[in-house]
Amino acid sequence: MSLSESEVRHVAMLARLALTDDEVVSLQGDLNSILSHIDTIQQLDLASVAPTAHAIPVVNVTREDVVVPGLSREMALMNAPAEQDGAFLIPQITGGGDDA
Repeated sequence: MSLSESEVRHVAMLARLALTDDEVVSLQGDLNSILSHIDTIQQLDLASVAPTAHAIPVVNVTREDVVVPGLSREMALMNAPAEQDGAFLIPQITGGGDDA
C-alpha cells in the first residue's frame, strides 16, 4: 500500500496542516516508508506468539499490602515538640480570634 500525493494533501487538509509542495513530497515518502514497514510486519507469522502488553516481562516491584501495627499514641508523642491531652499541640495557623 502506498499513498499518492493527492491522498497526502487530503490527509493534510483534514488535519488542517498547510504544507508546501516540498513538504507533501517529503511526507509522501515518509508515510509510504511507514506503510511499507507495516506491510512487512503484517506478513510475519505470529500465530504461536502469545499476546503481551510489554516487550519485556514486567514484575510488580511493590511490597505485599500487609497490615502492620503502627505506633502507639505514647510512642508517636515522644518526639512531639509539644503535646496536650494526648494530642500534638501546634501553633495556630489561622485567625480565629475576635478579629476573624
